[in-house]
This record gives sequence, structure tokens and C-alpha cells, in this order.
Amino acid sequence: MLPHSYAVDSLSRSQDLASAILASTTPSQISATCASIDFFLQSHSPDQSRHFFSITFPILICKLFGFDDASSLPPLPPSQKPPSNGWVELASQSSLPDLSSKIFSLLSPNGTLMNSISAVDRHSLVKYVFPVERLPEWVRFMLSNEKYFRVISDLCPFFKGKVKEDAVQGSLCQIQLNVFEYYLFWFAYYPVCKGNSENLDSNSVKRSSKFRLENWTRSIRGFSGSSKREMEQKFEGNLYVQLLYAYLRAFVPIFDLGAHQPYRSSILNYSLKCDGSVIVRAEFLVNVFVHYWLVDNDFSPLPVNVCKSFGVSFPFRSMLGEIPPTSGLGEVVKLFVKYLNLSSVMSTDGFDNIECNESPRWRVSGGFDSGGSRDLVSLSPSVCSVGSWNSWIQRPLYRFILRTFLFSPVGTSMKNTSQVFSVWVSYMEPWTISLDDFAELDVVINGSSKDVRNQETESQNSGYSPVWQAFVLSNFLYYSSLVMHFIGFAHKFLHTDPEVIAQMVLKVISLLTSSKELVDLIKNVDVVFHSKQAVSSKSALNSLYRIVPSIREQLKDWEDGLCESDADGSFLHENWNKDLKLFSDGEDGGQRLLQLFILRAEAELQGGDIAHAHSLQIIDSLKEKVSYLFGGSTVKPIPISPELRQPQHTRDELFKPRRVGNQTSANVTYKGDWMKRPISDDEVAWLAKLLIWLSSWLNESLRLNRPEDNDVGSKWLYVNMPGDAVNLNGSGEIVKTLVCLIGSWLLMMGTTTTRLMRKHGLRINLRVLASKKVVMVLLIFVVFSVLKKACGLFH
Repeated sequence: MLPHSYAVDSLSRSQDLASAILASTTPSQISATCASIDFFLQSHSPDQSRHFFSITFPILICKLFGFDDASSLPPLPPSQKPPSNGWVELASQSSLPDLSSKIFSLLSPNGTLMNSISAVDRHSLVKYVFPVERLPEWVRFMLSNEKYFRVISDLCPFFKGKVKEDAVQGSLCQIQLNVFEYYLFWFAYYPVCKGNSENLDSNSVKRSSKFRLENWTRSIRGFSGSSKREMEQKFEGNLYVQLLYAYLRAFVPIFDLGAHQPYRSSILNYSLKCDGSVIVRAEFLVNVFVHYWLVDNDFSPLPVNVCKSFGVSFPFRSMLGEIPPTSGLGEVVKLFVKYLNLSSVMSTDGFDNIECNESPRWRVSGGFDSGGSRDLVSLSPSVCSVGSWNSWIQRPLYRFILRTFLFSPVGTSMKNTSQVFSVWVSYMEPWTISLDDFAELDVVINGSSKDVRNQETESQNSGYSPVWQAFVLSNFLYYSSLVMHFIGFAHKFLHTDPEVIAQMVLKVISLLTSSKELVDLIKNVDVVFHSKQAVSSKSALNSLYRIVPSIREQLKDWEDGLCESDADGSFLHENWNKDLKLFSDGEDGGQRLLQLFILRAEAELQGGDIAHAHSLQIIDSLKEKVSYLFGGSTVKPIPISPELRQPQHTRDELFKPRRVGNQTSANVTYKGDWMKRPISDDEVAWLAKLLIWLSSWLNESLRLNRPEDNDVGSKWLYVNMPGDAVNLNGSGEIVKTLVCLIGSWLLMMGTTTTRLMRKHGLRINLRVLASKKVVMVLLIFVVFSVLKKACGLFH
């Protein structure tokens, strides 16, 4: 137990540090405060640091990340409210490398702060209650329901031991974390909060805690393409990215380090046991980033079979809706995914030749070894297996990318989509990842430019080879189904920037055709997938039959609930989640859709003000790649003629080019092209979908979707009345006769109108009422009427 004088001194100094942190706004003040924090932690034991982590540390987090409304923090006077830009953002925006270095040194995994956190957690001296409103959205919904929060620890072991009932309000629950977990939760939440705030600033729409209304954004033309060197410079100036890489490198092992220990052939090595704290810490770190960045607002956050095994069914879709992932996460997600994919690279590219003493940057180090040992440890088989971390991110990353392609509204900025596209492409090319990709970050973290790369392993990262077959097969949907969804996205957004969208499509097709072995593998799997179980003459095909059930299960699970609506202008809502269509010969197959895309893109580029030679070169390259992928010599043009547009095939109508050479398409009738077009930013999304459904129901009920039969209605129907005279006695009979007469007249007018609409191909379309202008006028009229009646009653 501490003497009273030491406790008072620790408390008073912690309060002084809290005041200094709140008052630090300039770079010089921030640097001095960082030095004071480091000195305080070095001069106090873990018991004496308890007051620091109870009082000062939450305020430090608030200032680091600039959380204006951190409900978990102590109440602050208005004059001491933290600024909107935290220290991390200030260091990234300023051109002061010393400030960034000071903050990085404070938060470094090998720094004094992290060592103190490790010591405090080792003795369980401090516990925090993390605010529920800062958790991922799907977790918030689970914790708000007593039925679900009791099983969240079983469904997601990530929260095991952390969900506790509120001692004050027994009906509510809370998340209790130690210091390290508390810090990482805020660290992962920071880019999510930043992306949401930027989205609110650009749209001027208040985001509800249960759902987003819709993205009322304007299109920003251009694709954020940058060279590798520009991306490295971007990483160098981003303090958050540097910290993320430092934590991943320090706490998440990527290959079996125990296999490289000295004397590993000795019998003494057999008695070595895996340090469970390393594995638990690594899994915790990966889970935090996965659930905050990739899952978050996904209405199917967990695998379907896991939910079924516990008998749990989540009504998340009705509450979350068709919401795209949080924007602005592409940069951090790309680094996170590339780092985890290094586990696959290490397993396939012969990294056994790298000695640990020559590559200290891949060592599991830091101050978080609860046992006090920082030596290299052997990892468990679950982490040391080939592509171990890959299995952790397969489903969340697939749904993250697919939700971006499906739910990004027309008119939104292409910057976020292009970043997600870059994540997808990087994930599909793990053979291009090398240690050199992280060299610039290593220089920043290590403070030196020592080259620790292995030339032998670098030469192997040239392209796809058969050693990557297992990776491609386990992620086959990324190379097949997701490509089809992206083609639909490309058709949907082609009008925003034809050249950029064409470049993106060319990039994907070039990746698929980068190696003959890769093309053959994808085609063979597609053949096996669509064929019945049978003995083939090719032994290579026979070995692929065993993965078909796994691909079917992945298709059902990874795309659970993800469906293009009738209002998004997509082509997969008719045959959703039934088959892989990339190499299908039908109109909804990949070849036809790519041919149609080439025609549309070529028409858009040639019809512009200036047809650049580079744009036309992109189209030519795309034609060549598509021909190679599907085994044809040339891309056959799709004739635009009425014979090809039959009533049962309306897919081409959804992707009608705005121009076809010099010929206008005004004389071509596309059934429902306006009602099926993507929702624009001047419409209320939910009202548009409701009115589209109501219009479709009325058109089907009145048979307006069917052509008028010339034989029907050509003859008038006559009704023979009785010859006896009818006497109308009394006014009641007269009124009944008049009502029948008026009803017959209205029925005749309705029938005639319906027949004329059917004859001329007209249909009911109530979607125009979903316009924001119309809704605003109706709302003003209703408010005016209510106020008028209220004033009348008052007078």
C-alpha cells in the first residue's frame, strides 16, 4: 500500500498533467506536454500511475484524437472543451516533423506509455467503461436488446468477459475494458468518427443513431490515382498510419517466428510453449479493426452458420438499411489488409531464409508481454498455418467491398469508391506484396534507412505462380462473383467519369489475365462449379470438385442479404445469388456485359467534347484483354436493333447508352428505363422505393405491362334488357339508378383509359412524387394548413 504522501503527490501531479494537456494547443506546448507525460511515467511505479490512468489518460485520448463529445470522459468546463482537431490530425497536417516525432514517440508500442499500460494491466489496477454509442453499429443494436446482449460473448468471443450488467441500472449492460483495450477501441474508432463527420459536413445531413437518411451529395469527377511513391509520401506524412503500422508490426505476428529460433533442432525446443498472451493480443487487435472498419454497420455481421447454431436471427436489415460502409477508411484498410496478407506471402515465398536477428522489424516485441519476456515465441498452429490471418478477413472484407459497390448512391464522390477499389485489387494480388512496400514506414518507425530486405525473396514476388493456387481457390469469389458485381457498378457509374471507370475495369481484367495459369485456374473452377459431379478425363478438374461445396457455402454466406434493389439500375436482382455468371454465355454473363460496357464507354468517350487518344487507347486495351479472357479473337459488337430487345430481356434497357455514335436513341423505347434508373440526389430514397413498388403493383394489376391485344376490344358488348317497362317508384329507386349510371360511366372511362394506356405503351409512374421539391411543397402545404386551422381555433 502506498504512503499517503505518495498518493497525494501522484494525484496532484496527475491533475496538473490533465490541465497541461487541456491547455496544449500549439506545437511547442504539445511537445513539452509529451515530455512531461514521459517523465511522469518513468518516475512512478504502476501503483503510483493509477491516478494518471484514472484522471489524465481519458483526457489525453480526447486531445490526441480531437473527440469533442466523448461521453466517457470526465465533464469539462466549456472553456476547456477539446478542439475539433486533435494532436494526431494537427501533426499530420502541419509541416513540423518534430511534433509528429514527439507524439509518435509517446504512443509508440515500445515507448514509456505502452510499457506503463502493460504494467497497470498486469495488476488489473484500472478498468474503463467504454461508451456504447461509440461501438460498431451492429454491437450497439445487440446491446440494446436484452435477448441479444446475453449471447454476444458466445457469438463473438472478441467480447468475452467484457460485457457486464450496469450496477446502477441493472437492465442495461456496459463494456468494461482494461487500459490497453480501452486505448485500442478509441484508436480504431478515430477514423470511423472522422469519416462520419466529414460525410456530415459534405452532406449537411444529421446522421441518426439508428439509420442514415441518405447521402445527399454531389458528384466529384476524377479518380484519385497515385503512384507508389506518392502513396509512400502520403504514408510518411500521416501520423495515424504510422502508428497503425507500428502496432500491427509489434503486436500481430505474421509468420512462425519460433521456427527461426537458435537450436530449434534441439530437444529443448520441444518443451517450449506458446505464449498465449501474444496470440490473444494479436487476435484482439485484428478483431478490433475488423469490427470497427469492415463490419460496423453491416446488417449481417456474423457468419450465417454461426447465427443458426445459436438460434439467433438479427433484424438488422430493417434497422440499418442499405447503408454503404463508412467513407474515408480505404487508406487504413489497405494497409491493414496488406500487412495481414504478408502471412500468406511468408508461407509461400520461402521466407525461411530470413533470420530474425537480421530482420528485427518483424519481431514480436513491445511492452505488452504480461509475462515480462520479450523473446521470440513460437506461435500456435491456428496462427502459423498458411494464410492464417487471411481467413479472419475473408468474409468481412468481401462484404465491405461489395456493400460499397452496391450501396454507393449515384452522385456520391468517387474518391472513397476508388480507395475501396484499390483495397480489392491489392487483396487479389498478394504475390505483388513484398517487404519493400513497407520500407518507407520502417524508416520512419526505426529512425534509420537500414536495408533489411532479402534479395532472394524479392525476386520471387514477380507475379502469379502455382504456389498461390490455394489462396485463389479459398478466395475464388473475389475473382469471379465480385467481378460481376463490379461490372454492374461500372455500368451504374459510367456517366460520372467514363475514362476513370474504364481504367478501373481495365485494371481488374488485366489482373485476371496477368498470367495464363491464373486464367486457366479460374476457368477450370468455373467449369467444375457449373458441371455435375462426374469423373473427368482431366485430373486437374477432378481435384477441383472438392472445393465446389465450399464455394457454394461462401456464396450463400458472404452475400447474405446483399441484393441490388429494383431502383438501383442493376442487373443481378432477377437472378440473385444463384450462380456464378462471369463465363456464362447468356445475356447476363460477363462477356456480354463487358461487351456492352465497351460499347457504352466508347460511345461516351467519342461523344465528348474532346476524344483523347489516351482514352481510346484504354478502350483498345480493354478489348484486347476481354478477348484474351474469353478466348475470342475480337469483341463482337452488339447490334442495337429492335429484334434483340424482346420483352423478356430488359437488361440492355437498364444500361442504355446516352449516345450510339452519331445516331440518337430517341426512337428506341426502353421499358421502364426512367422508373428503374438509379436513385438520384434530388429524390427521397425510401419514398422512391415505396412509390416504385406501388407503381409496379398497379401496372401489374391493370395489366399495363402487357401489350394490347388487337382482337380484344374490337367488338362492343351489348346487354339485352327485358322488354317489359321498368317502373321507378319512389326517390330511392331513382337515386340507385343514378348511382349505377355514374358508376358505370366511371368504370367505362377507367377501362377506356387503361386500354389506351396499354395500346400506347404507357404505364403508371408515381416516382415523380418522390422528388424532394414535391415533398417540400406538400410539407409546406400541410404545415400551412395546420397553422391556419390552429390560428382559427385560437381566434
